Amino acid sequence: MNLLRPYSRMLLATASASLMVLCNTAYAETNPTTDNEKTLSPYFFVKSDDPNTDQLPLKSTDVKVNITGVIADVVVTQHYRNEGKHALEAKYVFPASIHAAVYGLQMHIGDRVVEAKIREKKQAKAEYEQAKSEGKSASLLEQERPNVFQMNVANILPGDDIAVELHYTETIIPTSGKYAFVYPGVVGPRYNGSVASGSGVQEQWVKTPYFKSNVTPADTFAMDVNIHTPIPLQNISSTSHKIKIEQSDQQHASLKLPANTTNGNRDFILEYSLAGNKIQTGTLLYQGEDENFFMTMIEPPKRVTSNEIVPREYIFIVDVSGSMGGFPLDTAKTLLRKMVSNLRPTDTFNVMLFSGSNTVLAPHSMPANAENIELAINTINQQYGGGSTELLPALKTALSMDKTDTRSRNFVVITDGYVTVEKEAFDLIRNNLNNANVFSFGIGSDVNRFLMNGIAHAGEGEAFIVTNDTEAKEAATKFKQYVESPVWTHLKLEIKGLDAYDIQPEKLRDLYADRPIVVIGKWRGKPEGSVTVSGLTSHGQAHFSLDIKESLISQDNAALRYLWAREKIAELDDYTKLFGGVNDNEIKQITDLGLHYNLLTQYTSFIAVDHIVRTSEKANTVNQPLPLPQGVSELAVGAEVPSTPEPEFYLMFALAGGMGAYLRRRKQQNVR
Repeated sequence: MNLLRPYSRMLLATASASLMVLCNTAYAETNPTTDNEKTLSPYFFVKSDDPNTDQLPLKSTDVKVNITGVIADVVVTQHYRNEGKHALEAKYVFPASIHAAVYGLQMHIGDRVVEAKIREKKQAKAEYEQAKSEGKSASLLEQERPNVFQMNVANILPGDDIAVELHYTETIIPTSGKYAFVYPGVVGPRYNGSVASGSGVQEQWVKTPYFKSNVTPADTFAMDVNIHTPIPLQNISSTSHKIKIEQSDQQHASLKLPANTTNGNRDFILEYSLAGNKIQTGTLLYQGEDENFFMTMIEPPKRVTSNEIVPREYIFIVDVSGSMGGFPLDTAKTLLRKMVSNLRPTDTFNVMLFSGSNTVLAPHSMPANAENIELAINTINQQYGGGSTELLPALKTALSMDKTDTRSRNFVVITDGYVTVEKEAFDLIRNNLNNANVFSFGIGSDVNRFLMNGIAHAGEGEAFIVTNDTEAKEAATKFKQYVESPVWTHLKLEIKGLDAYDIQPEKLRDLYADRPIVVIGKWRGKPEGSVTVSGLTSHGQAHFSLDIKESLISQDNAALRYLWAREKIAELDDYTKLFGGVNDNEIKQITDLGLHYNLLTQYTSFIAVDHIVRTSEKANTVNQPLPLPQGVSELAVGAEVPSTPEPEFYLMFALAGGMGAYLRRRKQQNVR
């Protein structure tokens, strides 16, 4: 080290300059060639005090939720008001649950109510543009991702107060006996790929304005939830917001989140359990005019002792890009330290860090002994967020690593998910299922849940969402319990007596013990018979059966129609299409399902048009700005890094040829 001192100033300047280049590429195109490419990234919104400038149109978001059993029905009302002097078109990008089946949209203009119609996406867009050009008020709801929507509202006249009402339903699936309803608060800024590396996709919706972190939005967010279950409720709480809970009896509860401008910058999370930590095991039936639907939920078996679990290999793939700077990366450090410390002596592990590039702790996975765990923790502690989010190259590198033995390989991806390569990531993982199981950890107050759940689903693993430091420690413990839980293998579904068809999923995957089995399908004829799930455990054969009875039929279960269609669309859209290649037949199937069941999909949209011509003025387009998710720094939208910490560390990084080589050299020198 002493021989390096004369060159330290020059090398530090070089390393610092390189680091600043990496950090300042966060959420911006690398080497953009045109002005259009520059705009395909988030940007900061600066509010003008000029009275001639159009004011922000979104004034409030009000959410009403009714939870009956395991089905949530949600109504989201967005109020837009034009306080300027010109006709406006408002564009607003907002999130939704990845499990949402969006089945209705209404537009309220004064006393008039316009019911939206489901249309093929291109047709809906054409009808909207025509209505806008004719001076009619219109609303268009489009799906950009299963968890990201864009609302366009045309011809909002000065003084207008227009309300757009969105209806969706979803199933609440318990984990470890706990139920959680999640309403995503805001779409986090997305890294839209690099022109130089060829990663990412060019999508216009990513071009979204964001408020600076010290600016409070003007629009308010409010929540009203009612719960009804046949089993007594207990332990109702929110880990995200302060709420007031009222219970009229043991089966009913209501809560309110008053309207506030600071409520909407993070996910709303409501958790509850049922008496005795029971899971609502059973079957729901719905009898419609032309089709009947059922859903069965079966609680999994109990855990076995840990000494019956085979040795495993874990590769932790950690995002250290600019959007992770601050709270997300600090939380990720807590999570990773805890998970590495929880490894069993018979396990092996490795750590990969990625941003614009990636590096690994060691060429091959190492035994989970005290020395190697200390080395990994020291590496984790020295990380600072900066650079772009090149997820695909990181996954490809991890998948190309040699397997040292016959251990069960498990990838643990830790990121906020602010990328636009979800489908490409699913494709890569799905095509390498024989190489690794994949678990995902979403870090932050408003993570990309579609990516997190999609990664886990494609890799036959599980997704965990962590919104704060305390949850990071708890999630690490849950992960340890989850992977050490027994699984049912070679699962089989047998339905006797009931004429069931179009069952989702078609095949049951191996199942860890913390989540129930959920099957949804259609039925004909008489409601009778039984549903049985069987499989192999470490103790031998196991099975569970439920009887079908006419008394289970209820009109309260009408949402099963939408939920079945959403599952079928997800199978086609998120998996079959991704991994078998897009073709006209698959697009037609998804489109037909959306049109038949009145559902928003990738290829269908909701369009509402008022028949009254209201203006001849051409409307100005206003992009509704979003708040940065709670805890996300301005680095996520390309702000400059104020300083570069620990200069000696980055000096050694540059000299040693990367993080992995640097750490190995430090280890050889017995430096801790």
